[in-house]
Amino acid sequence: MKNYFLLCSGLVLLWSCSSKKDQADAYGNFEVTETIISAQATGPLLSFHIHEGDSLAAGEATGYVDTATLYLQKEEILAKMAALQSQLPQASVQLQVLSEQISHAQQEQARTSHLLAAQAATPKQRDDINAEVVLLKKQYAALASSLSVQSRSILSQIKPLTIQLELLNKQIGNSLIINPVKGTVLTKYAEPGEIVSYGKPLYSIGDLSRMILRAYVTGDQLSQIKIGQTVTVLTDAPGKALHWKGTITWIAAGSEFTPKQIQTKDERANLVYAVKIAVPNDGTIKIGMPGEVIF
Repeated sequence: MKNYFLLCSGLVLLWSCSSKKDQADAYGNFEVTETIISAQATGPLLSFHIHEGDSLAAGEATGYVDTATLYLQKEEILAKMAALQSQLPQASVQLQVLSEQISHAQQEQARTSHLLAAQAATPKQRDDINAEVVLLKKQYAALASSLSVQSRSILSQIKPLTIQLELLNKQIGNSLIINPVKGTVLTKYAEPGEIVSYGKPLYSIGDLSRMILRAYVTGDQLSQIKIGQTVTVLTDAPGKALHWKGTITWIAAGSEFTPKQIQTKDERANLVYAVKIAVPNDGTIKIGMPGEVIF
């Protein structure tokens, strides 16, 4: 009887040590970094061909918002710009006429000087041609100034139209829905044919190949962990426990009250610290699944 009692005591002690060894250091639930993709244009959602669970690549087009109104506004601005550009004066043509007249007058001025030196012309002829050259140069300067003012006035009207055109081109570009990050569609918030507005959520996406276990540790455990540390993560599966290698990527700077659904090693301590652990996922781990951590 005494030997039987000692045998039972040994088994209980062995089981107790084994349980203590296998006990997890922290508990939590898996989550994923979720990105919400919103509309950047307003209008009917003409095309939106994604479904929850679809895998999307970064830069992939997922649909577009109607741009008919924007294109009509663009055509209107282009027509206004063309009308204003047609009003720009042909400065080179108009100035060329006066330039030729000045050149001819200067030739006459030189010829008159030679004739005057040979006493074949009068001083009055010289003064007249000199006055004509001066007058033509003043007319050239006045015309150049007038044409410059006229051109600047028209160009000042074209500039704001150019800015409006750039804005419309950007809005038209924003009407195309481009997926910004690689991942899996988690939730779809809109359907083709709906009227969407700027900022309306269209779908959320997350990279399920890298899950995040948000676990909670007590203050006494902080000395055992650091960012970049490799830890063992356990998940439950039918009939067995799966082991994963995870990396601590974040440790909360401040404590918080223990979430109700979390059981820590110290039986729900009042204050705990949140920890994020990145875990590679082959598709087995799902969002919300509980997990355990062994440091």
